Order: sequence, then structure tokens, then C-alpha cells
Amino acid sequence: MPRLAALFTPERAADVVDPQTRRLLDDRFEVVWAGPEHAAGAASPGRPPALDPQAVPSLAAGADVLLTSWGTPRLGEELWADGNGPRVVAHAAGSVKNLIDPVILGQGVAVFSAGPRIAWSVGEYCLAAMLTLARRLPRFDHAIRHGGWKQSGFRGHELTGAKVGIIGASSTARALISLLTPFGCDLAVYDPYLTAERANQLGVRRTSLADALQSPFVTIHVPNVPETQGMISRRLIGQLPDDAILINSSRGPAIDQQALLDHVLTGRLYAALDVYDPEPPSFDVSVLGAPNLLVTPHIAGDTAEGHLALAGYVLADVLRWLDDGARGPSFVDPAAWSIAA
Repeated sequence: MPRLAALFTPERAADVVDPQTRRLLDDRFEVVWAGPEHAAGAASPGRPPALDPQAVPSLAAGADVLLTSWGTPRLGEELWADGNGPRVVAHAAGSVKNLIDPVILGQGVAVFSAGPRIAWSVGEYCLAAMLTLARRLPRFDHAIRHGGWKQSGFRGHELTGAKVGIIGASSTARALISLLTPFGCDLAVYDPYLTAERANQLGVRRTSLADALQSPFVTIHVPNVPETQGMISRRLIGQLPDDAILINSSRGPAIDQQALLDHVLTGRLYAALDVYDPEPPSFDVSVLGAPNLLVTPHIAGDTAEGHLALAGYVLADVLRWLDDGARGPSFVDPAAWSIAA
């Protein structure tokens, strides 16, 4: 029976491993669980403790599979130094770029990430933000709370049939595209790596960055790589249509944050921000009081159901890979490492 080491604390295990997955783990593996004694420190509000890096070598010794998540220390090359290291790393979280060195991919180690499962939660967040801002719900909510009623001469807008500019065709973008299907939107996607064939499969049209930004709804789905840092510049923000809604749930450095806020504070644009540069942000009262701005603390992919499904999501693909070498949706393709989130 293959050996699996769960390299996260019991608190994190309770967050990402549901009871059904625990039973499956026990059926298919000899499982080594980290205990409270392996934590690096105490938990903080809303954040389970991390695993002590010094506990990793002993927990991982002899393991065929490493199950990881948030709070797992970076896995050093020394785990594979003798040529008999784990064959699989299954990450019950998102990006693996801060978890492993890509050199291990060249050594035949299969890596899996639950990023595509998190993407669905992010897609729901983006759809919710679009509808909330399109219907101007924060403004109407504010009016009621302060003794008002209907806003004379002021109406919200519909998403149905609207043009939506999607920057990046990542897994979060693809989840949103699926959710937008019933709305019959004109989905204009800018992504230099999106092929015509793939665009046709997704039911979208490829376009330029400038055209995508000429939309009443714009949503950003790019990784944090040198090519995307600052890609939505002050100049481009100035070219967005009046009353456009911009949503950033990807990475803060992708956009000139101050330029966007400048336009938000004039009332010209609406925005929903879940990511910032830096994090956490420090906004003054004028920003925090803007009725055309939604701010959330990097939680677009954070749902109760989504988190609890993460270990099961990657484990299903790991078992298929171990059984017959199949690459499921959570497989991390070494060829796409440079453009991955």
C-alpha cells in the first residue's frame, strides 16, 4: 500500500479534508498525519497554524505522495536528493509556485493543484460582484440605512446581453465564462495564449486588450508574472467607458490601483477589489466611503464548501494517475509553468 504524508496541521486538515476523503485516504494509503506537536506556532483568528519546516523531513520520509495545503513549508530539493523521493505532490490549495522548485518537475514528480476547484468559487464571486454593482445595490442599501427611499433619476443596469471584457483565459476566467452562459453576454477575451480553437470551445471571441477594455464589464484573471505587472495602466484605465465596472480577483500588481481609485472617487467608474498591492491595503476614509467600490479581503476563492472539497478534488486525480497515468484537471503541466498563477 502506498504511503501518503499529510503535511499540514490538524486545524488545516479539518479545513480542507472532508470525512469522505478521509475514508478514501485510509482505504488507499498508509497515511501519516501531522499532529499538534508539528505546528510552527499558535493559530490566529481565521488562520490555522502553519507546519513547522523542521517536521517535514520526518513526516515525509518514505512517502510516495505528499498532500499539502496552505501552511505547508516550501518543499526543498533535499526531499528528492537520494533519487527515492515522493512520486506525487498533491496540493489542496491554489498556486504551487511558492511550494516547490520547478526542477522537481523535470525529475518525473507529478504535481497536482486544487486551483481549478478554487476557480469555481472565484467565478461565483465575480458574477456576484458584477450583479451587485450593475444594480447599484450598495447605493440603494446606503439610502435605506440613512432614511431614504428610491433614488430619483437613478437606475441600475442589467448584465444580460452586455459585453464583458475578460482579461486572461485562466481557470477562474473559464469558471466565470460558464456561469455567464445564461446571460447571453458578448464575451470578449484577451489572452495572447488563447487559440482560436480553444476560444471556439469556450464560446468566446478573441480580441485585443484595448477592445476588451471597451466594455461595460471588465474582469481580470491573470497570473502574477512579469508580463502582467501593471498591464492595466493609468492610460488604459482612463479609456474605460464611463460607468464601467471593473473587477480584480486575480493579483493586485496587475492593475494601477491608485489610478483606478482616482476614477472611482470621481464617480466615473465602479470597481470590486479582492486583491491589492500591497496586501492588506491601507485606504483613507474617502476610499472606504465610496458607494461605487466593493472591497473584500482576498476571499474570492474562500468558501466553506470549496475549502472542504480541496483534498478530495486533487486526490481523485492522484488516484487516476497512480492507477493508469491519466492527467486530470488538477495536473500541473510543466510546459505551462512560466505562465501559471
